[in-house]
Amino acid sequence: MSVHAYTALGVVLALLMVHMSYAGEVEIVLWLFLAAMIIDGSDGFLARRFRVKDLVPGFDGALLDNIVDYITYVFAPMVLLWSGGYLPSGWLGGVLASVPLLASCYQFCRTDAKTDDHFFVGFPSYWNIAAFYLIVLGASTAATTTTLLVLAVLVFIPVKYVYPSRTEAAWWLTMTLTALWLVLYAVILIQYPSPNLWLIGLSGVYVLYYAALSLRLTLNQRRQDDERRPTYA
Repeated sequence: MSVHAYTALGVVLALLMVHMSYAGEVEIVLWLFLAAMIIDGSDGFLARRFRVKDLVPGFDGALLDNIVDYITYVFAPMVLLWSGGYLPSGWLGGVLASVPLLASCYQFCRTDAKTDDHFFVGFPSYWNIAAFYLIVLGASTAATTTTLLVLAVLVFIPVKYVYPSRTEAAWWLTMTLTALWLVLYAVILIQYPSPNLWLIGLSGVYVLYYAALSLRLTLNQRRQDDERRPTYA
């Protein structure tokens, strides 16, 4: 149960994220995003290491994980962007903030949102990462709006995105780059509000790697599926 309690700490972080967003403490919220990602990236290892599913069969850890992920990866980032003035003012900002919330509601409720071979189907609701880059780059309202709408559409496009800690293909490379990205995230935050653009660009290389690997693996699997499909003369 201590592993489940560790996962549940995410909701406390989410409460702090929302509170600090309305207090105007943007930097603190971004640090809380990092803490939530570290918990989310490590609780699965702990659960498998200590056989939590076998020892506590009456508790749905996957459901808890989804609840925490939705609040910390989707809801809290939209609160930050809307309350911080990164979205248009007034009711339009609320509408735009609602688009990712609704798109992710759909994704989190898909039975195939996480595949048996450990991929995410559709953009995996990394709204906290999107918010991080929009904020540290000082994106305009128009750029923020466009980014959110494009990513919301990608939720519905069936590309299989890498699950960094579980997808077998290129696992060691992906996990090494993920760890380096987390370090760069922290360094960029230490420099905030005037981070080095080269560091931001370097961290963006990981994002490009992640997207390219996901697309390549998706296309390879589709090609293999086509080759296995019987043909009729």
